[in-house]
Amino acid sequence: MGKKPMMRRLKQCFVIMWVLLALIANPVLMQAQAEPTDTQILHVLNRLSFGPSPGDIQRVKSMGIENYIQEQLAPQTIPESPDLTQDLSSLTTLQMTPVQLFETFQPLGLKVKGKRDLQAIKEARKKARIVIEQAMDARLLRATESRRQLQEVMTNFWFNHFNVDVHKGLDRLWVGAYEEQAIRPYALGRFRDLLGATAHHPAMLFYLDNWENTAPGSPGARGKFEGINENYAREIMELHTLGVNGGYTQEDVITLAHILTGWGICRGRLAQNSNSFGYCFYARRHDDSDKVFLGHKIKGSGEDEGEQALDILARSPATARHISTELAQYFVADNPPPSLVNRLTKKYLDTDGNIRDVLNTLFHSPEFWDPQYVQNKFKTPYQYMVSSIRATGIHVTNFRPVIYILRQLGMPLYGCPTPDGYKNTQEAWLNPDAVTKRLSFITVLAKGRLPLTQDNVDPGRDQVSAQQLEETVGPLLTPKTQTAISSTPFALRTPLMLGS
Repeated sequence: MGKKPMMRRLKQCFVIMWVLLALIANPVLMQAQAEPTDTQILHVLNRLSFGPSPGDIQRVKSMGIENYIQEQLAPQTIPESPDLTQDLSSLTTLQMTPVQLFETFQPLGLKVKGKRDLQAIKEARKKARIVIEQAMDARLLRATESRRQLQEVMTNFWFNHFNVDVHKGLDRLWVGAYEEQAIRPYALGRFRDLLGATAHHPAMLFYLDNWENTAPGSPGARGKFEGINENYAREIMELHTLGVNGGYTQEDVITLAHILTGWGICRGRLAQNSNSFGYCFYARRHDDSDKVFLGHKIKGSGEDEGEQALDILARSPATARHISTELAQYFVADNPPPSLVNRLTKKYLDTDGNIRDVLNTLFHSPEFWDPQYVQNKFKTPYQYMVSSIRATGIHVTNFRPVIYILRQLGMPLYGCPTPDGYKNTQEAWLNPDAVTKRLSFITVLAKGRLPLTQDNVDPGRDQVSAQQLEETVGPLLTPKTQTAISSTPFALRTPLMLGS
């Protein structure tokens, strides 16, 4: 790229940045001033989905907001498009179990004359990249094109809540299977089922080291399986259930670690005979003594001790409050109103952790519709990129540029290095460098300079239609925003609409 085009692009980015910052800085300019129904439609589409795609506003207006909410709460009733179904069916690794993925792509066993074949291992690792590439493609395809938008929003929410990192060992093979088998099917079900699915999945067992957790002195204690590992026991209480102030003690952490001894990953012939996703219970490594966990007596009973502990955690009032707080923060405000958290906590406890019922209560709460909370959530890089693509209506066949830009924005897909997942607050993502990078992204997106539909794009070939974009989001921009956009050069109006 020559100096003149580069300077022109930078100048355009700064113009967009200053206009948008002026709008953000004055809350009055950001208030919805359109018809109440239109404001509600935009609000519900920005919360229950990753934002409007062409035709969504008209569709919700036609069917009614309540019907839309109930439809999204029952994703199994929404038929997916044949194109999306066909695209997903081509991602062959998506349907493989962790055992199959390990047997097909794990290179560590490759040897020549008793020595590791380094070249073969290198080639096997290159071949294994297809697993994470297809997992990312599947996630982004569904997020941008699925009609079951709330299910995709909640899949993103729960994966982040039960985070595993693709960069840790075997999880490079298993994060996609983890999302497909332990997260997505339970995203709107009972929290206890979701908790159990993640607790048993090899991706989580490996990520937080419980697959090595062994009772000292037990018949199966040898090699790396020779002692207690508290990692998972601590995180399941601090992050997944009770919360950091959930009333547990270090003694409870130790006790839960002993309860979960022997919960591991199937290996060898056990893996070949496994009818599960690769979880196995190793009785010879388990601590069979009686225990007291969070004030509950648990009799030594092998694997069932862990199931009892998960029951206790899922039904705890502390868990109800922790989950309700996170949901209220995600859907309403960075500092969620206590009245809403209290209402959601009660619904969680009354329904034995039914996520669908808790969300239904949230979407009908006065806090969800309170004008002070409408359009006040700053999108994460992932939400921003997905919503921008949805607004353009582009059918993406090459997600590599999206994946690359997510890394540049500090939110690599499946790549959060800590078990607490990515933050969901404005404070974490709003800064001058991030805004500049976002504006650069929407500028090249609007001009069709991202190769999203082919490997070698012709400049401008996939340029976003300003008219189509205006039909998608234009009527719902405030008059002040519309005035700001109309006063800018025509070439900048499309990126400004995307940015606003």
